[in-house]
Amino acid sequence: MLAYLNGRFLSRSAAQVSVEDRGFIFGDGVYEVWRVVNGRLFEAERHVDRLAFGLRELRIARPDLVSVSGITDVAEHLLRESGLSSSGSEATLYVQVTRGAAPRSHQFPPATTEPTVYATVNPFNPPEKLRSSGAACITIPDIRWSRCDIKTIQLLPNVLAKQEAVEAGALDALLIRDGVVTEGSHANMMAVVRGEIRTHPADNRILPGITRTVVLELARKAGIVTREIAVPEAELATVDELFLVGTTTDVMPLVRVNGRTIGSGAPGPITQRLAREFREYLDAACSAASAAR
Repeated sequence: MLAYLNGRFLSRSAAQVSVEDRGFIFGDGVYEVWRVVNGRLFEAERHVDRLAFGLRELRIARPDLVSVSGITDVAEHLLRESGLSSSGSEATLYVQVTRGAAPRSHQFPPATTEPTVYATVNPFNPPEKLRSSGAACITIPDIRWSRCDIKTIQLLPNVLAKQEAVEAGALDALLIRDGVVTEGSHANMMAVVRGEIRTHPADNRILPGITRTVVLELARKAGIVTREIAVPEAELATVDELFLVGTTTDVMPLVRVNGRTIGSGAPGPITQRLAREFREYLDAACSAASAAR
């Protein structure tokens, strides 16, 4: 499998970074993941904007690569050389930017330090069997820092949350802060309450997902009321429907929380509708991107 590292394309097994890279030492960097269908990036501009936002917030110099054209050119080369650009193929693109390599110190290194830029692609198979039956989740305290809106590579709390879910036989963990659900370990959460969708506001306590934005737009277009208001933990068991939304999640129904059944115990009608319409939008958007090239 091929990788891109600091301007070079090379075998992923040959890609190496310094042990003094601040991503390795401090988790000092940001990343982004794109969904790819038929060799085309989904919502390329929105993902680039979020990556650029993270770089600004962390005060990391923005590499020339971080533009729609730059990311697209690198992605297409990686996908083509990795055999993932053919019709019917699905993949993900991962891009990571760190502050670069410098002697270890908590303060920023000299401004002349070049950021480290890494990118790679992987094949992806949507979890359609699980989507048809619905998944289980657990709840755990949200112990992350207060700038969850930055897609930083420092993901240890998320890793611990996901592992706890796996050990409990669940797909994911819903994170609880101040008595309300913020999001999942790597996806946003939405609930259906009396026919309307509720989800945590896009503030510093969640990562504002690209899929989250698209699903809310699709729901509003369908005439479904949406409210960006947090769901209290105490009300989880009484919601009509519950689902996750994310780049590799799409729209994933949740039918059990901490062993308790949600709604009817099967994917609900609004969740199923949004899952179907999101898939249609994903395919159409990537087809449009292909035609534009």
